[in-house]
This record gives sequence, structure tokens and C-alpha cells, in this order.
Amino acid sequence: MDSHDTDVLVALVLSLADSAQDHSQEEVLNALVQSNGDVNEAVRLLHRPHSKKRPQPTGTSTISSWLSSRTKRRKEDDVPAPTTNGSSEQPHQESTAAQVLDALPQSTSRTAGDKPTVDLMTVLRQPQPSNKPKRNLPPLLLTTPSLVKEHTPCTLHLSVLPPELACDLFYTMLDASSSWQRNKWWLFDRVVESPHRTSFYARNLSAEDDGWEEAAQYWYNGRQTSKPDVFPPKMEEACSIIEKIVNAELRKRERFPLEWAGDPNDELPWRANVAASNCYAGSKESVGFHSDQLTYLGPYPTIASLSLGTRRTFTLREVIPSEEADSRKAQTFHIPLPHNSLAIMHASCQEKFKHSIPPQQAIDIYRPQFPRPGQEQVSTSNCRINITFRFYRPDFRPSKTPRCKCDVPTILRPDMKNRMNGKTDRYWWTCYAGAQNDGNGCNFWRVMDMKLEERGPCIGDQRVNPLVEA
Repeated sequence: MDSHDTDVLVALVLSLADSAQDHSQEEVLNALVQSNGDVNEAVRLLHRPHSKKRPQPTGTSTISSWLSSRTKRRKEDDVPAPTTNGSSEQPHQESTAAQVLDALPQSTSRTAGDKPTVDLMTVLRQPQPSNKPKRNLPPLLLTTPSLVKEHTPCTLHLSVLPPELACDLFYTMLDASSSWQRNKWWLFDRVVESPHRTSFYARNLSAEDDGWEEAAQYWYNGRQTSKPDVFPPKMEEACSIIEKIVNAELRKRERFPLEWAGDPNDELPWRANVAASNCYAGSKESVGFHSDQLTYLGPYPTIASLSLGTRRTFTLREVIPSEEADSRKAQTFHIPLPHNSLAIMHASCQEKFKHSIPPQQAIDIYRPQFPRPGQEQVSTSNCRINITFRFYRPDFRPSKTPRCKCDVPTILRPDMKNRMNGKTDRYWWTCYAGAQNDGNGCNFWRVMDMKLEERGPCIGDQRVNPLVEA
């Protein structure tokens, strides 16, 4: 998953605002200061009737002084930040800015410019309990495939691989994970670090499949990388099985007009050509709420996520469209993912939901059914290996990605707040240089135009069983 894509606060406020292009980063920061870090209040300030009167910080406050004062109060109170278990809610896009930017402890690792890094989950902490009424509905625990299918645009498949293959693949990826990296990127003059290790694999490195190095850089938030590794033999064997399951599911579902059509005569139109792998060691390693970047996946992608090892909870939270914000509330779903399970995020999941792997108070130790090759005893583990098999569309190849004013490839985001009939009206290309360039970008922003950019073929172009309403 492009894991990697926890939104910064400015993007968070802009995603809640109806006219993102009308507000600069400075205006958003001023609104956050004036509202004492309340994201929803900041959005209301940006939407004042007198559009020419932009919100300004009160007195001599600045975003830096505001953050410093909050950090000082945090230290004086000496209140430890609570963590969550598998059944409690996680911070989400409606958390206040003050909650998101509380006290950031420094680690000893360094990045470009000799800047200290901080663990991302210390930024995305669960806020202290409040007496204010809860805005969202209580979370639902979905423990069976039928419940997952009923409530989400996902399907859950248990025991998808032969047991011995599942164990062998777990051992293979666990050994490889020792050399995997933690994603790092800039967040308000700080370098934050993801609280789990990750790696990127490409299935085919032939001459006709160029651009995988750039694709890998996206997975690592724009960092320079070497050519990604190819699928290990056990991953290739598992992928062949998973492809058949995914394509069987696709044949059962109505399709969205912007989904990739491909060759209608192809028995397996969805073919995984890359895989993003993650290792979550222990109960605290996690990833915050995000939707996967669509830069190479294109609109309405299908992503197959294989879980191996320790059972962890996969959490989905719906993003309510602006026009429905007053009529219904957001719902959170918790899906326990055991060893050798496959969660398929079908088309519309990235457009309508954000997902996370939250930290937990405790986890069950994984006891493999089979020992490592050449060993008699099984060795237990507290790690979860996640492999997300992805189909990077030919019409969204790296060579077709627009570049911003920084001369850096842009990323593709869906307009999650303005949807019609369950469909996303638009996507936009936006500058991503700030993820690694000391947080500095060019604010480039452009709506994607499928026809003008000569992308496709899509299901809607063929007029074959398009989805009219989600």
C-alpha cells in the first residue's frame, strides 16, 4: 500500500475544504493557529462568507510558537500518550491539529541536512479522552468474510495458500525484512519515520517494463532508491494463486467506468506486476490512516493484501462526502487478519475509505505449522508480514506521469470529499517534492483528464457492465 501516504495537516484541511485550490499553505496554517488546532474550525474559517477576508492568526501567534507552547505544556503535564488496542478507534482525518502535533520525541537517526527523525505514530497519537460527544459511530468488528463483504468494498479470503507454502513464504520474507527500510519524509520542518519496515518488489525487470526505479521511489516517499528486487520464487508461486482469486472476484462484481478494461479476451486481466511488503514487529509497530497513492494504479484500483504471521487488525474508516456530512456519520470497521488470509480492496475502496494497521495493547504469538527447512523445531514470532500485490496500469506508466514546477513527478490523489452517486468526480495531480525537499514544494495542482492525457481503455469506454451507482 502505498503506505506510505499519511496526509500532513495542510493536506488534511484542504481535503476537508470544498475549494482546495483557493487556499495557500500559509492561510491554512493561520487558520489552524486561530482555531487552536481544531481542523474542523479551521475549515469553517477558510469558508467564511467574505472570501476576500482570509483568516489571520490572533496577536503575535505563529504556527511555530503555537507548537512550542503545546510541547511545553505536554512536558509539564508529563502525561504519557495512550496507545490503542485492536478494538479501539485510531486517530483519523477529523482529529485536531493540536492532537496530531503533540510532543515529538527525537530519535538518534539522521537524514539529509542532519535533521533528527521522529516516529510517525508519536505524531499521530490517540487524543486524551474528552467529555465532548463523539461525532462518529462506534466501530464495528467484522470477523467473518460475509460481514466484510456486507459492510465494506472488500472481500476476505481465509487459508488462501497451501499451508506449507504460506509458512515458507513467511520465513522468506521475515529473513528479507532485516534489510528493509523505514519510510522517512518531511512534516512541518521535521523528518518523520514510519513505525514499520517496508520494501518494494517488481515482478518483471525486462527492458519493456521500464520505470520501476521511479515507482519504488514513490513507495519510499520520493527517496532515491536502487532498482527494486524481483519476486522471490515463493512470492511468485503465491502470486499465481492470488491472481486467480482476484480475477474470479472481479468477474462477480459490477465494474466502475474508470477501471482498467484491458483485453476482454484475457483470462487474467488483473495481473500483479509489483508488490509492496511490510513488516510489523510486535504490537506497537503500525501504520496510520491513509489511502493508497494512485499514481501508477489509476482510478478505482484493486489491491490484494496477503497477511502472514501474527494476527493484526486491519481498520477501515469511511470518508463522508461533503454534501452528506450533516446527514450521516463516519463508520469505522475493524477486520482481524489471521495468518494466510487475503484481504482484497476492491474498486472504490481507495476513493471512499482510509485504512490503517493500529497499534495494539497485546498480540498473539504466531506459531508456524511447519518448521524452517532443515530444522526440527518451529520458532515462534511476533511479526506480521504483509504483501500487497498491485497491478500498475499500462496507461499510468512512470513515463506518463506529469511533472510539477519542481521538475519532480507528481502524485495522483482522488477527490474523496466530493463524490456523486458513489463515484469520484475528479482526481488531481499534485506536487510531491516537499516529501523530501526540506518540506518545500511548488503547490502545483491539476485536475486529471483521462481523454486529454490519452489514458485507457477503461470499462466505461467499452460500455460493458459499468457501475451506475455504488
